[in-house]
Amino acid sequence: MEFEVHPWRLSWAEVDPARHPFDSASAAQVVRSLGPGRRVPRRPDLPVVDPAMSAWSRQSGRVWADAMSCALARHYGRWVMGWCWAHDEGHFDGGPVGSWCCPLHSITTSEETLVRVVAGLCEWRSWLEDLAGWFEAYPLDLKAVEDQRILWERAARNLILQVVDRTGCGSGWQGHCRQVLTWFLSRWDVAPDVARELVDEAIGGRFESWTAPDIVLVDDVAEQLALSVQPDDTAPAPGPPEDHLERWLAVREAVPWQECPDGGGDGPVTPSRDGAAEDIRAFDGALDAARADGLLAALDLMRADAARGAPLDVELLRGWQRHVLGTAQPPGFRVSPAFAKGGRERYGIGPDSRDRLDACLAESAAEGGRPLPLTARAARAYLDVCFFHPFDDGNARSAFLAFLFVLAREGVALNGVGLVRRIRFRADEPKDALTLARYAACHLTETRGLASR
Repeated sequence: MEFEVHPWRLSWAEVDPARHPFDSASAAQVVRSLGPGRRVPRRPDLPVVDPAMSAWSRQSGRVWADAMSCALARHYGRWVMGWCWAHDEGHFDGGPVGSWCCPLHSITTSEETLVRVVAGLCEWRSWLEDLAGWFEAYPLDLKAVEDQRILWERAARNLILQVVDRTGCGSGWQGHCRQVLTWFLSRWDVAPDVARELVDEAIGGRFESWTAPDIVLVDDVAEQLALSVQPDDTAPAPGPPEDHLERWLAVREAVPWQECPDGGGDGPVTPSRDGAAEDIRAFDGALDAARADGLLAALDLMRADAARGAPLDVELLRGWQRHVLGTAQPPGFRVSPAFAKGGRERYGIGPDSRDRLDACLAESAAEGGRPLPLTARAARAYLDVCFFHPFDDGNARSAFLAFLFVLAREGVALNGVGLVRRIRFRADEPKDALTLARYAACHLTETRGLASR
């Protein structure tokens, strides 16, 4: 995914206002200039309680809001992803934003909807600026933490209370509280992975949805957190750049793919609706009509290739990618290291990189014996394309097509693809690979269930 729409994994480096300029006065103009700002979906004239209205909200409404998030991120940076992080059981659980609720209630007329988007964006930015001010309330120094623990405790206590007040302690509020405390530690040079561990240990599962913590619990969490921080909790000095392609290949061998759920079996299934094409029209079409047209053309070619039983390899990807990128000729395989996720992942290149990708993609076929579940093979092919990163642009779309191809070659298409397209996956995290396979199984299970009615 080019941009993960969920705000839960945002780091402080990604949201720190000092690193990301923002002019609230021009926000309305920017929002209206973006693709989704010019293509607000028409709300059905139905009661909110009508099942058809709920279906519209989950499909057209949610996809449009995701497209708006991605368009905003392209313009401003990933920090904007919290613009729709609403209170309680809104767009995302337990957030600090009150200007936006969810597609069902917040997408009305075009003008009203865009006003809410701008308000949510500015409200989220204001919250980040407030947090930055509270982080700086005390001149903290990790090396001097032994002499400053009372200051660390006071700062943590204040942050918890601020999150309690801002979120209202509705559904999932503790997730954002955990995130804010992690950001606070990261701001004062605690390594992010250490910060997450310290925060989780201090909270110890004691913050709960729909429950405001009493002051005794707040004080205890703040004290435990302050006592746990050590002067040597800093991030290690940077070494030679990692090759996340090699990291992925190691993870690939270690993931227990055979344990992935199969989504109800590997047999063919015809969906009740074309989830891939609908998602492209709604999501990519909201971003850019030409982008959607190119991806739809590639989808048609991919399905024709699957129907004739073509082997999945780089040459096949190149043929689809010509349509994805709108180029006269199929693009070549990259010739230099590639970067993704804001530079946090680097994918190396060698003389055999293309051959290695071909070998990996060949494993997506079901051959003899007891093949891996279809969901596992499709997820693995998706990640192979992501982390080999064969092209200079459009690799997430190429990975998506590879995923769909593995399914289509065995007579499977899906009613929905949102879980696959809206989340980014990390090269060095085995759990992410299993998560993608589970998401594929969720969509496949839903598709089989609806097809059997």
